[in-house]
Amino acid sequence: MSDIYAQLVDKIKKRNATIGIFGLGYVGLSLAIAATKAGYKVIGIDINYERIKKIKNGKSYISDIKDSTILQALNKKLLIPTSNFDELHNIDIICICVPTPVNVHHEPAISDIINSTKNIAKYLHSGQLIILESTTYPGTTRQVILPILNKSPLPPLLKGARRPSIGKDYFLAFSPERINPGDKAFNTKNTPKIVGGITQKCTNLAHFFYSQFIDKVIKVSSPEIAEAEKLFENIFRNVNIALANEMAMLCKKLDIDIWEVISAAATKPYGFMPFYPGIGIGGHCIPLDPLYLIWKAKKSGFNSKFIKLAVKINQEMPNYVVRILKKELISRNVQFKSARILVLGLAYKKNVNDYRESPSLKIFSALLDKNIPVDFNDPYIPKVKIKNKIFNSTKLNYKNLYKYDAILIATDHTRYNYNYLVKNSKLVFDTRNATKNIISNKIIKVI
Repeated sequence: MSDIYAQLVDKIKKRNATIGIFGLGYVGLSLAIAATKAGYKVIGIDINYERIKKIKNGKSYISDIKDSTILQALNKKLLIPTSNFDELHNIDIICICVPTPVNVHHEPAISDIINSTKNIAKYLHSGQLIILESTTYPGTTRQVILPILNKSPLPPLLKGARRPSIGKDYFLAFSPERINPGDKAFNTKNTPKIVGGITQKCTNLAHFFYSQFIDKVIKVSSPEIAEAEKLFENIFRNVNIALANEMAMLCKKLDIDIWEVISAAATKPYGFMPFYPGIGIGGHCIPLDPLYLIWKAKKSGFNSKFIKLAVKINQEMPNYVVRILKKELISRNVQFKSARILVLGLAYKKNVNDYRESPSLKIFSALLDKNIPVDFNDPYIPKVKIKNKIFNSTKLNYKNLYKYDAILIATDHTRYNYNYLVKNSKLVFDTRNATKNIISNKIIKVI
């Protein structure tokens, strides 16, 4: 082992390595907490001052992380939240956990990755390990991050400033995040982690680092493999959900219960994995990851027809729900244009406060576009800004419920008392099979 490599291994082993995490969202903050629990000092860097303020005050903005957990890390002086990039002088291992959205043309928007890397390059010093965790297209680590870092002159720690050498002076790897908000069974510690470095030493070092606080870490041969497998994980879900959604629309035409169909199919002990229909795809990864691969495929002269079709089907689901809502209301002599609608749940999945790319928001926006009087309730989201207007979560009581012509169950939070909702509402449109155990002529199964 080189001296630089051996020194960093020793620091990691003795918990003397300081960890820097760029981006304190679901991924970054969860990773930071996991590292502090293992005894590492973590400097969390985020340009969102509101986030930094909340963490400093011991407040969590993520439903999976308790305030007490943050307070414990702060009191032990293991978690240092900041917006000051000068802290990079003292950081040994940097994890980039910044957002990777798409632009209006559905192309990758990786400016946060590039800006983070440029900041790292300003302070790059010998013996640093840099790991990208943000989901991105294959080639980002090698073709985008590596050239920026390689142009950065190392400070005189190595007998005079010079260009750094990857795998000798510093180390670079990709390790895709695997965070499932609201999951009670799997967390950062017990979810297997993939690592792929630019060189074998880069891979080995990243593997050793994560192995200190994650139960199982798997090496792959390159960052491109790690980048591609992350996209494949989420595209796998996107494609299968699209199949379930198309099957649901067909079953609606045939007057067949799709939920019972899937339940029956799931009894097969081999060759089948149940996926469920819904109002669309939400969250940061599953709706956007296919677009990253579609873009990369196009750049490589390949037409990813199957993935495109799945994306199209899932993106159409919010509009499909609105069409069913309109059709069913009119059939019951309720004027759609003047109907008052209450959307239950804006989060993209149940029991979380995350509404990134939520199809519930798309339904809400579509109703607003049609000038339909619409409100929402979500026990995890007190207010939200939609079309430059602030909407507050409506309280659920029998007086409020009955003033709406229909309530639409968009997110099936377990906090909801569905018996109470059905009893005190005029009509209930169910998109999640949340009322499966309730018999009432008020219930309309949208899916």
